[in-house]
Amino acid sequence: MQLKNVYEAIDALAPFALSGEYCDTYGFRDNSGVMLDCGGSVRGILCSLDLSARAVEEAKKQGANVIFTHHPAIFHPLYSLRDGAPLTECAKAGISVISAHLNLDSAQGGIDEELMLGLGGNAGKLMHPLSDGGYGHLFSVHEEALDSFLARVKARFSTERVIVYGDRPVCRVASFCGAGMDETSVAFAVAEGADTFLSSDGKHHLIAELVERGLNVILLTHYAAENYGFIRFVENLKTKLKGLPIGVFTDERLL
Repeated sequence: MQLKNVYEAIDALAPFALSGEYCDTYGFRDNSGVMLDCGGSVRGILCSLDLSARAVEEAKKQGANVIFTHHPAIFHPLYSLRDGAPLTECAKAGISVISAHLNLDSAQGGIDEELMLGLGGNAGKLMHPLSDGGYGHLFSVHEEALDSFLARVKARFSTERVIVYGDRPVCRVASFCGAGMDETSVAFAVAEGADTFLSSDGKHHLIAELVERGLNVILLTHYAAENYGFIRFVENLKTKLKGLPIGVFTDERLL
C-alpha cells in the first residue's frame, strides 16, 4: 500500500475538496492534504490530533511510517526547520504525514457532527452548510438541568476541564468544535434561540455577550471537543484500510 492509498481512503470519508469549498465560501484558510511524503510502502499508521513530539515517538515505537493528524502539520508558511522539531524528526525517520483539517471538521461523520451526536443531538440546523456536510450545529436535546447535562458531557468526552457559565436548563444547544467561538457563531446561536452555547477557546467579550443574553456557556478543552470525533473517524478509516496496522495516540495531558 502506498501513501496515495491512505490519502484516498481519508478522502472517501472526508473529501479534501470540502476544505477548499469551506475556505472559498466562508473566507477561511486551511492546509489539508499530504504534508510530508517520504515514499515507500506504508507499514502502519499512527493517528493523532496533533503532530507532536510524543506522537512521533509513539509512531516509531509502533513501527508506523505514516502519521495522520487533524490539525495541519504545516499551517503557516515555513521558513526553516530546526533539529528536533516533530516534522524534522518525521523526515529523518522516514515517516510521512497527512493532515485533514476543515474537511474533517465539516464532513458528514466528521468531528463537528460527532460533537453534536456526543452531546445527545441529532440533525438540526447548520451554521455553515456545504455541498456535503457543514459546520456549526443547532439542535434540541431532552430538557435537563445544567448540572446533569454537564455530568454527561464530562463522562462522554473524558474530561474534567470544563468552564461553565449560567444556570438555566439545557434544551436547545449550539455547538462548534475546536476554536468555534467567534462573532458569527455567537450571532447564529442567539438568532436561532439557543439556550446553551458549547465550544472551546472562548474570548472574554464573546462569553460576556452570551452571558448578558442569558445563555449558558460551556467551554471544553479544544482537545477534548475534537479528539472524541477524531477517534470515531479513525474507526471508520480502519474499515477502509483493513489489514493495515492503525494506532491512535491520545495526549491525556490535553483532555
